[in-house]
Amino acid sequence: MLIRRIEKFLRQTDMAATKFGRLAAQDPRFVLDLRNGRTPRTRTERRVEQFIAAYQENAHVG
Repeated sequence: MLIRRIEKFLRQTDMAATKFGRLAAQDPRFVLDLRNGRTPRTRTERRVEQFIAAYQENAHVG
């Protein structure tokens, strides 16, 4: 599930959920909405996955 991967990423990077939402999905409420049951579009999910992968590669995280 995407939200589990995001939550793990947030713990590993100590990044605020709102910052992640702004950077990954251009929506500061993105993570909160996912926590409340929002289902992201496939395109948005891919963009978020790509953001996480690029961030981890550049920061050598996780």
